[in-house]
Amino acid sequence: MGDETVDKHEDLRQRIIGVLKTVYDPEIPVDIYELGLVYDIVIDDKSNARIVMTLTSPGCPVAVSLPVEVENKIRTVDGVGDVAVDVVWEPPWTPDRMSEAARLELNM
Repeated sequence: MGDETVDKHEDLRQRIIGVLKTVYDPEIPVDIYELGLVYDIVIDDKSNARIVMTLTSPGCPVAVSLPVEVENKIRTVDGVGDVAVDVVWEPPWTPDRMSEAARLELNM
């Protein structure tokens, strides 16, 4: 990949992160990105985005709706082609995955 493509992907990645920071787990007042629920953001050469994420637990009440919300919000990012959201359970989410900002917000 050339520098221009890398820059384009990084710009798109940062805009996707900005959108992910507007999605909240309804049980925790911190966005899913800062919670560490997003494991990976993959952007291919056609600007398609694949989000690999988890939930706080398999029995999470938003197990169906949260990934759909993520997909719909990312589709609004200018320049994104197709969007796929993969929910995975390995590795399992733990509070250790939270950012420092999330820990401060939750007084941890």
